[in-house]
Amino acid sequence: MTAYVGGTTGFGPASWTTAGRPSSPVNGQLGWNTTLNQLEAWNGNTWVLIINQTYAASYLAVAGGGGGGYGLYGNGGGGAGGVLTGLGTFTTGTAYTITVGAGGAGASTAANATSGANSVITGIATAIGGGGGGYASNAGSSGGSGGGGGSSGAGGAATSGQGFAGGTGQTVSYYAGGGGGGASAVGGNGNGTTATPGNGGAGVSNSLSGAAVTYAGGGGAGVNYTNAGGTGGSGGGGAGGNNNGNPTAGTANLGGGGGSAGAPAYPNGASGGSGVVIISYINTTQRGTGGTVTSSGSGAATTWVHTFTSSSTYTA
Repeated sequence: MTAYVGGTTGFGPASWTTAGRPSSPVNGQLGWNTTLNQLEAWNGNTWVLIINQTYAASYLAVAGGGGGGYGLYGNGGGGAGGVLTGLGTFTTGTAYTITVGAGGAGASTAANATSGANSVITGIATAIGGGGGGYASNAGSSGGSGGGGGSSGAGGAATSGQGFAGGTGQTVSYYAGGGGGGASAVGGNGNGTTATPGNGGAGVSNSLSGAAVTYAGGGGAGVNYTNAGGTGGSGGGGAGGNNNGNPTAGTANLGGGGGSAGAPAYPNGASGGSGVVIISYINTTQRGTGGTVTSSGSGAATTWVHTFTSSSTYTA
């Protein structure tokens, strides 16, 4: 904590980390916080920043996936949670509320399934929850990606820049729902002539976590026949059900849509997967707190990653 004074180099205050702050500071005590890269002072009650600085950090926000449709007939798969990426400006010392969207419940009555919940970095980004799968002649619900249509319903619309629409269901000889939309592709259409339900739309790969991970696949549609249910889209989409079995849920923290049920014997749709929020920046030392923190690299090229799998706070 040594301070220095130099005739040609100016004044340098004492320095410390956040964890190593003076234990008994006096009012007005000043120092450089190397954790925050900020000048701070003790005001008698707490440490306050002298001048707030801002810095840029990359983010990924994936919302919860929508639930799959009810299965008296083959119905629509859940739409994947919306996906947003970008570069946000964060103010040092400011607490940002992080909301990780839950997956929507699969339908257990003759109605559309529940849509997924939004994932939010307050003031920075809002990813929209995936639309619930449609029932019978209902269209799939709109969302980050749209829910698949019921066995004679249109696919739900997607949010621009966050996902794709759900597929359309069809009733001809058999009931076949539409697949939920994914982050990079529309859900597949059902074909009632061949008893072929729609597959979930594909998700999108992102490496902000430090490894390539595929997020936000759409849920597969159900079919009222012995043919297989629609496959879930890559990125955690759940598979649809049929006359012989239940659908599967979207994968937690990938934002996948839930698979739709297909038949009266297995009527309940599966739930969508919860979302995730990731914040990453490059700095010599860790700047923010919150979430599960990992790092890679060294020195000025160190990459810090904060991963939130449940709602919490990021303090910049």
